[in-house]
Amino acid sequence: MHGFGPILRDEHEALFPEHWECRAFALLIAVIASGALSMDEARDGVERMDPLLYLRTIHAGESYYWRWLCATEILLERKGIVTAAERHNSRPGAGNVPAGLALSCLKAEDVPERVARRGSARLGMGAPAQFSVGDRVQARNLHPEGHTRLPRYVRGRTGRIERDHGVFSFPDTSAAGLGPKPQHLYLVRFEAAELWGGEPGPGAVLVDLWDDYLEPSDERDT
Repeated sequence: MHGFGPILRDEHEALFPEHWECRAFALLIAVIASGALSMDEARDGVERMDPLLYLRTIHAGESYYWRWLCATEILLERKGIVTAAERHNSRPGAGNVPAGLALSCLKAEDVPERVARRGSARLGMGAPAQFSVGDRVQARNLHPEGHTRLPRYVRGRTGRIERDHGVFSFPDTSAAGLGPKPQHLYLVRFEAAELWGGEPGPGAVLVDLWDDYLEPSDERDT
Protein backbone atom coordinates (compact mmCIF):
# COMPACT_ATOMS: atom_id res chain seq x y z
CA MET A 1 0.00 0.00 0.00
CA HIS A 2 0.99 3.63 -0.29
CA GLY A 3 -0.15 6.83 1.37
CA PHE A 4 1.59 6.44 4.73
CA GLY A 5 4.00 9.31 4.10
CA PRO A 6 7.79 9.31 3.96
CA ILE A 7 9.98 6.89 5.89
CA LEU A 8 11.91 9.02 8.37
CA ARG A 9 15.39 7.70 9.12
CA ASP A 10 17.56 8.81 12.02
CA GLU A 11 21.20 8.02 11.28
CA HIS A 12 22.04 8.25 14.98
CA GLU A 13 19.26 6.00 16.23
CA ALA A 14 20.33 2.84 18.02
CA LEU A 15 19.74 -0.45 16.20
CA PHE A 16 17.43 -1.51 19.04
CA PRO A 17 16.41 1.61 21.02
CA GLU A 18 14.71 -0.60 23.63
CA HIS A 19 16.19 -3.84 24.97
CA TRP A 20 12.93 -5.77 24.50
CA GLU A 21 13.11 -5.09 20.73
CA CYS A 22 16.19 -7.25 20.25
CA ARG A 23 14.49 -10.01 22.24
CA ALA A 24 11.40 -9.77 20.01
CA PHE A 25 13.63 -9.94 16.92
CA ALA A 26 15.52 -12.94 18.31
CA LEU A 27 12.28 -14.73 19.19
CA LEU A 28 10.92 -14.53 15.66
CA ILE A 29 14.24 -15.61 14.10
CA ALA A 30 14.44 -18.57 16.49
CA VAL A 31 10.87 -19.62 15.66
CA ILE A 32 11.63 -19.47 11.92
CA ALA A 33 14.88 -21.41 12.43
CA SER A 34 12.92 -24.07 14.32
CA GLY A 35 10.89 -24.82 11.20
CA ALA A 36 7.61 -23.82 12.86
CA LEU A 37 6.92 -21.19 10.21
CA SER A 38 8.38 -19.42 7.19
CA MET A 39 9.29 -15.77 6.73
CA ASP A 40 6.27 -15.38 4.46
CA GLU A 41 4.05 -16.69 7.24
CA ALA A 42 5.66 -14.16 9.59
CA ARG A 43 4.79 -11.32 7.22
CA ASP A 44 1.26 -12.70 6.93
CA GLY A 45 1.01 -12.69 10.71
CA VAL A 46 1.77 -8.96 10.83
CA GLU A 47 -0.83 -8.30 8.16
CA ARG A 48 -3.47 -10.26 10.08
CA MET A 49 -3.30 -7.97 13.09
CA ASP A 50 -6.51 -6.11 13.79
CA PRO A 51 -6.47 -3.33 11.12
CA LEU A 52 -7.39 -0.55 13.54
CA LEU A 53 -4.70 -1.66 15.99
CA TYR A 54 -2.14 -1.91 13.17
CA LEU A 55 -2.87 1.59 11.86
CA ARG A 56 -3.08 3.07 15.35
CA THR A 57 0.37 1.74 16.25
CA ILE A 58 1.85 3.20 13.07
CA HIS A 59 0.44 6.65 13.68
CA ALA A 60 1.40 6.47 17.36
CA GLY A 61 4.99 5.74 16.41
CA GLU A 62 5.03 2.28 18.02
CA SER A 63 8.09 0.14 17.39
CA TYR A 64 8.29 -1.98 14.27
CA TYR A 65 9.27 -4.88 16.51
CA TRP A 66 6.03 -4.57 18.49
CA ARG A 67 4.21 -5.72 15.35
CA TRP A 68 6.72 -8.57 14.94
CA LEU A 69 6.00 -9.68 18.49
CA CYS A 70 2.24 -9.61 17.85
CA ALA A 71 2.72 -11.62 14.66
CA THR A 72 4.81 -14.24 16.46
CA GLU A 73 2.09 -14.67 19.08
CA ILE A 74 -0.63 -14.95 16.43
CA LEU A 75 1.31 -17.57 14.48
CA LEU A 76 2.34 -19.67 17.48
CA GLU A 77 -1.29 -19.82 18.55
CA ARG A 78 -2.40 -20.68 14.99
CA LYS A 79 0.15 -23.52 14.91
CA GLY A 80 -1.08 -24.85 18.25
CA ILE A 81 2.28 -24.32 19.93
CA VAL A 82 0.80 -21.91 22.49
CA THR A 83 -2.79 -21.44 23.58
CA ALA A 84 -4.81 -18.24 23.63
CA ALA A 85 -4.53 -18.25 27.44
CA GLU A 86 -0.74 -18.51 27.27
CA ARG A 87 -0.60 -15.55 24.87
CA HIS A 88 -2.14 -13.31 27.53
CA ASN A 89 -0.34 -14.78 30.53
CA SER A 90 3.26 -14.06 31.43
CA ARG A 91 3.61 -17.58 32.82
CA PRO A 92 4.76 -20.03 30.13
CA GLY A 93 2.86 -23.24 29.66
CA ALA A 94 4.20 -26.73 29.14
CA GLY A 95 5.33 -25.88 25.64
CA ASN A 96 3.62 -28.83 23.99
CA VAL A 97 4.42 -29.20 20.30
CA PRO A 98 1.53 -30.53 18.16
CA ALA A 99 1.93 -34.06 16.86
CA GLY A 100 3.46 -34.16 13.40
CA LEU A 101 5.28 -30.84 13.79
CA ALA A 102 8.99 -31.63 14.12
CA LEU A 103 10.95 -28.64 15.36
CA SER A 104 14.67 -28.01 15.71
CA CYS A 105 16.24 -25.81 18.35
CA LEU A 106 18.46 -22.83 17.51
CA LYS A 107 21.13 -22.88 20.22
CA ALA A 108 22.81 -19.70 21.41
CA GLU A 109 26.24 -20.87 20.27
CA ASP A 110 24.91 -21.47 16.74
CA VAL A 111 23.52 -17.94 16.28
CA PRO A 112 26.73 -16.19 15.02
CA GLU A 113 27.28 -18.81 12.32
CA ARG A 114 23.61 -18.78 11.31
CA VAL A 115 23.51 -14.98 11.04
CA ALA A 116 26.82 -14.81 9.15
CA ARG A 117 25.75 -17.50 6.68
CA ARG A 118 23.49 -15.14 4.72
CA GLY A 119 22.20 -17.95 2.53
CA SER A 120 20.24 -17.19 -0.60
CA ALA A 121 16.49 -17.77 -0.66
CA ARG A 122 16.83 -18.91 -4.30
CA LEU A 123 15.60 -22.48 -4.76
CA GLY A 124 17.78 -25.19 -6.22
CA MET A 125 14.93 -26.70 -8.24
CA GLY A 126 13.99 -25.81 -11.79
CA ALA A 127 10.77 -24.25 -13.05
CA PRO A 128 9.95 -23.01 -16.55
CA ALA A 129 10.20 -19.25 -17.03
CA GLN A 130 7.02 -17.69 -18.38
CA PHE A 131 8.78 -14.51 -19.52
CA SER A 132 12.15 -13.30 -20.80
CA VAL A 133 14.19 -10.15 -20.28
CA GLY A 134 12.75 -7.38 -22.46
CA ASP A 135 9.18 -8.74 -22.49
CA ARG A 136 6.38 -6.27 -21.88
CA VAL A 137 4.09 -7.58 -19.15
CA GLN A 138 1.04 -6.46 -17.23
CA ALA A 139 0.65 -6.95 -13.50
CA ARG A 140 -2.55 -8.90 -12.89
CA ASN A 141 -5.39 -7.06 -11.18
CA LEU A 142 -5.62 -9.51 -8.29
CA HIS A 143 -7.19 -9.00 -4.87
CA PRO A 144 -5.97 -11.89 -2.69
CA GLU A 145 -7.27 -12.14 0.87
CA GLY A 146 -3.98 -13.30 2.37
CA HIS A 147 -0.36 -12.23 2.11
CA THR A 148 0.91 -11.06 -1.28
CA ARG A 149 3.96 -9.21 -2.60
CA LEU A 150 1.99 -7.65 -5.46
CA PRO A 151 1.67 -3.90 -4.68
CA ARG A 152 -1.74 -2.40 -5.31
CA TYR A 153 -0.31 0.51 -7.29
CA VAL A 154 1.12 -1.77 -10.03
CA ARG A 155 -1.98 -3.94 -10.52
CA GLY A 156 -3.26 -3.55 -14.05
CA ARG A 157 -0.18 -1.54 -15.06
CA THR A 158 2.25 -2.37 -17.84
CA GLY A 159 6.00 -2.73 -17.40
CA ARG A 160 9.04 -4.43 -18.84
CA ILE A 161 11.12 -7.36 -17.57
CA GLU A 162 14.57 -6.05 -16.63
CA ARG A 163 16.05 -9.16 -15.00
CA ASP A 164 15.25 -12.78 -14.20
CA HIS A 165 16.39 -13.46 -10.62
CA GLY A 166 15.85 -17.23 -10.85
CA VAL A 167 13.44 -19.56 -9.05
CA PHE A 168 12.00 -18.71 -5.62
CA SER A 169 9.08 -19.80 -3.44
CA PHE A 170 5.80 -18.09 -4.25
CA PRO A 171 5.02 -15.94 -1.18
CA ASP A 172 1.23 -16.19 -1.43
CA THR A 173 1.16 -19.99 -1.06
CA SER A 174 4.14 -20.10 1.31
CA ALA A 175 2.42 -17.67 3.69
CA ALA A 176 -0.73 -19.79 3.69
CA GLY A 177 1.18 -23.00 4.46
CA LEU A 178 0.36 -24.42 1.01
CA GLY A 179 3.92 -25.10 -0.08
CA PRO A 180 6.56 -23.20 -2.07
CA LYS A 181 4.99 -23.37 -5.56
CA PRO A 182 8.42 -22.55 -7.09
CA GLN A 183 8.47 -20.08 -9.98
CA HIS A 184 10.60 -17.37 -11.54
CA LEU A 185 11.00 -13.97 -9.91
CA TYR A 186 11.58 -10.96 -12.17
CA LEU A 187 12.67 -7.38 -11.76
CA VAL A 188 10.00 -5.37 -13.58
CA ARG A 189 10.36 -1.70 -14.53
CA PHE A 190 7.25 0.50 -14.45
CA GLU A 191 7.58 4.02 -15.82
CA ALA A 192 6.41 6.72 -13.42
CA ALA A 193 3.85 8.07 -15.91
CA GLU A 194 2.34 4.58 -16.23
CA LEU A 195 1.81 4.35 -12.49
CA TRP A 196 0.94 7.90 -11.51
CA GLY A 197 -0.22 9.52 -14.75
CA GLY A 198 1.07 12.72 -16.30
CA GLU A 199 3.43 13.30 -19.19
CA PRO A 200 6.08 10.65 -19.96
CA GLY A 201 9.42 11.60 -18.51
CA PRO A 202 12.29 10.38 -16.35
CA GLY A 203 11.58 8.23 -13.34
CA ALA A 204 10.53 4.64 -12.83
CA VAL A 205 9.73 2.11 -10.12
CA LEU A 206 11.44 -1.30 -10.10
CA VAL A 207 9.43 -4.10 -8.49
CA ASP A 208 10.24 -7.80 -7.96
CA LEU A 209 7.28 -9.85 -9.21
CA TRP A 210 6.63 -13.58 -9.57
CA ASP A 211 5.24 -15.42 -12.62
CA ASP A 212 1.76 -15.73 -11.12
CA TYR A 213 1.53 -11.95 -10.73
CA LEU A 214 2.14 -11.29 -14.41
CA GLU A 215 0.52 -11.77 -17.82
CA PRO A 216 1.68 -10.83 -21.32
CA SER A 217 0.91 -7.26 -22.33
CA ASP A 218 -0.78 -6.55 -25.66
CA GLU A 219 0.56 -2.98 -25.63
CA ARG A 220 3.13 -2.20 -28.30
CA ASP A 221 6.17 0.03 -27.99
CA THR A 222 5.69 3.51 -29.41
